[in-house]
Amino acid sequence: MSTLKETYPYYLANRPVYANTDLAVTDKFSGEVATRVALADAAAIDAAIAAAEKAQPSMAKIPPFQRQAILNHCAQRFTERAEELALALCIEAGKPIKDARGEVTRLIDTFRVGAEEAVRIGGEVLNLEISQRAKGYRGMWKRVPIGPCSLIAPFNFPLNLAAHKIAPAIAAGNAWILKPASLTPVGALIIGEVLAETDLPEGAFSILPAHRDGADLFTTDERLKLLSFTGSSEVGWQLKAKDGQKKVVLELGGNAACLIDADQGEYLDRIVERVVFGAYYQSGQSCISVQRLLVHRSLYDAFRDKLAAAVKALRMGDPRDEDTFIGPMISEKEAIRLQGWIDEAVAHGAKLLAGGRRNGAMLEPSLLENVPVDCALYAEEAFGPAAVLEPFDDFDRALDTINRSKYGLQAGLYTNDLHKAMRAWDRLEVGGVVVGDVPSFRVDSMPYGGVKQSGIGREGVKSAIEDMTELRLLVIRDPA
Repeated sequence: MSTLKETYPYYLANRPVYANTDLAVTDKFSGEVATRVALADAAAIDAAIAAAEKAQPSMAKIPPFQRQAILNHCAQRFTERAEELALALCIEAGKPIKDARGEVTRLIDTFRVGAEEAVRIGGEVLNLEISQRAKGYRGMWKRVPIGPCSLIAPFNFPLNLAAHKIAPAIAAGNAWILKPASLTPVGALIIGEVLAETDLPEGAFSILPAHRDGADLFTTDERLKLLSFTGSSEVGWQLKAKDGQKKVVLELGGNAACLIDADQGEYLDRIVERVVFGAYYQSGQSCISVQRLLVHRSLYDAFRDKLAAAVKALRMGDPRDEDTFIGPMISEKEAIRLQGWIDEAVAHGAKLLAGGRRNGAMLEPSLLENVPVDCALYAEEAFGPAAVLEPFDDFDRALDTINRSKYGLQAGLYTNDLHKAMRAWDRLEVGGVVVGDVPSFRVDSMPYGGVKQSGIGREGVKSAIEDMTELRLLVIRDPA
């Protein structure tokens, strides 16, 4: 396996800038410095915003077929560089190599969907003659680019969640600046290398790793017309509070529940397999990771025993190993936090069924039952390899239990009863209900986002394009 380059530049107005080597990026498994990256200061961020503002008229004039060609070029080059991108993920994010390859596939999918949507941005002819006073009037509307966009991406899917901002911004005709997570900037910078090969107008994009406390301009600068942020709920709402007049899209945290109804007895082995994926894939560091499992009491004991055995069998280790399922969390600090939550739950009466031990940033996949609802492990976003089990007797009360969370991103539901599935869709206060699978399922073309503390707006390329454009109306009065 190859290694990362010794240094990476940031991208300012489409061009690589080796300004410094101030940002050390560690191998999350070994803890050693894997590469060094140029770190942007306030002056660089200001220059990037000015360049984006200057480039915006040229971006808006690019015809849809050329935007499509740019996005298709990126998808092709990502395909050619797939193993390099996967290795970068494996090193900088600690993501097991098989999962890293899966994310590269999703990166490519997202750019391909963006290419398709770039030529579908349309409008509508309106019938305005709804009464006598409007006789002789006709109307129509179209979508126009919103203007320079500020994009802030998280560490857990540093390729694909950056793609969910970059691809629709280009498809919509917007210039943009991106702040990748400082823990995992390399993937975004490789995307920058590919974008620099295209004929995007000068200043159309900048990719600027920056420390959070030095990146206020991404939020506060009024030259930026939209802020798209993916990350923690705490940080997201803080940014919204100081973002000024710009439009805001927030894809924030979750506390995803999965309900398994009484009629699922013959499918338990298959459900366990999916729950293991949903709860422990990439060490549970996903906002739609399965965290709460509500299982009908008639199935509870059998399901608990099967799931606990499967969790104990998961292989931990070096993410470069093809057989590794559980790699490190993003940092030892985060692993210590989550182990503390597990210990707190046990101290308050919870039973540890699997896991619970930690070695540095490696936290064993953990499963608990009888966790009090006021413990952090039950009420907050775990964002790590831990899940909690509880039985239920009444379906509708179980829906109420799911809704008591302050989060509302996605929920999973296993039932054969169509009426229960529809009732869940009607009643659950979430952005999406997944029937017959875990809430961790996502296809990159679907509208994705949450309610309550989980955010505002929707990602998914088509939905993001809607946020990154404005409706512009035309009204024409007949001369007669």
